[in-house]
Amino acid sequence: MLRLIVSRLAGGVAVLAAVATITFLLLHAAPGGPFSRERRLQPAVQRNIEDRYHLHDPLWQQYTRYMGGLARGDLGHSMKRPETVGAIIKRHFPYSLTLGLMAIGFAAVFGTLLGVLAAARKNTWVDYAAMSVALIGISIPSLVLGPIAIRYLALELGWVPAARADGVVGYLAPAAVLGLIYAGTIARLARASMIETLGADYIRTARAKGVSERGVVWRHGLRLGLLPVVSYLGPATAGLISGSFVVEKIFQIPGLGFYFVDSVTSRDYPVLTGLLVFYVGFLVVANLLVDLAYGWLDPRIRHSEPAA
Repeated sequence: MLRLIVSRLAGGVAVLAAVATITFLLLHAAPGGPFSRERRLQPAVQRNIEDRYHLHDPLWQQYTRYMGGLARGDLGHSMKRPETVGAIIKRHFPYSLTLGLMAIGFAAVFGTLLGVLAAARKNTWVDYAAMSVALIGISIPSLVLGPIAIRYLALELGWVPAARADGVVGYLAPAAVLGLIYAGTIARLARASMIETLGADYIRTARAKGVSERGVVWRHGLRLGLLPVVSYLGPATAGLISGSFVVEKIFQIPGLGFYFVDSVTSRDYPVLTGLLVFYVGFLVVANLLVDLAYGWLDPRIRHSEPAA
C-alpha cells in the first residue's frame, strides 16, 4: 500500500509539472498580453508595468522563475489584483469547497439509490422511472436548470435564497443543480454494475442459502457494485470542489469559478496557471483516494501483488 501511495504521489508531481509547463507555454504563445486590452497608456508607463512583471525577459527566464516559485509552493502574484494567487485561493476556495462537497454528497446518495433500485427492479416501472430521472439530470445543463430552480424554489416558494448563499440552506439549490448531472451518471453506472454483480455466482449462492432479496442487494451486492461509482467519484469530486463557474455565477457564489473565468478573459497568467495547478493537485489526491477505496471495497485488489 505504501508503494502505491509513493508511486501515485510521484506521478502526481510529474503531472503537475507538465500541466504548469504546457499552460505557461500556451499562454505566452497566444497573441497579445495581460495589459494589451487596458486603456492606452504612455509607452514609458506601459514599459514600466511590463518590466514590473518581467514580461520582457526571455521566455526561458520567465519559465525558470515561475517553476522555481512553484517548487517552493509559491503560485505567484496576480497581475490584475493586489493579492497573491494563494490569497485568492485561501479566501474563495471555502465557498467552492462547501458547494462541491454538498453537490457530490447529493449526487452520490441520490444517484446510488436510483441505480440500485433500478437494478433490483430491472425492467419494471421502477427501473424505467429511475432511469428517466437520471436521463433528465444528464440532459438538462445547469445553465438551464439554475434559473428554473431560482424561479420556483426561491422566488415562488421561498424555500431557499435566490443568490448569495449564506448558511447551509443557501447552498441547497446550487448544490442540487450542480450535482444533478453527476447523479444521473452515477445512477447509470450503479445500475449497470449492480445488474452484473447480482448475476455473480456468490450472489446465487447467497440466494440459495435463503438470504432475503434485500440482504442480497444491500449487504452482498452493493459493496462490489459500487466500484465503478467510486472510480467516477474521484475526478468528479475534484471538478466539483474546484468550482463550477456556471452555477457560481448564476447563484452569485464567490468561489474559484469566477476567478478562473476572469483570469482567462484578462490573460492573468499567474492566476490562471495557479488555479489549473491547484485543480490538478486536487485531481491527483482524489484519484489516490479512489485507489485506496478500491482496495477497501475489493480485497482482491488490496492483497494482489503488483506485476513485475
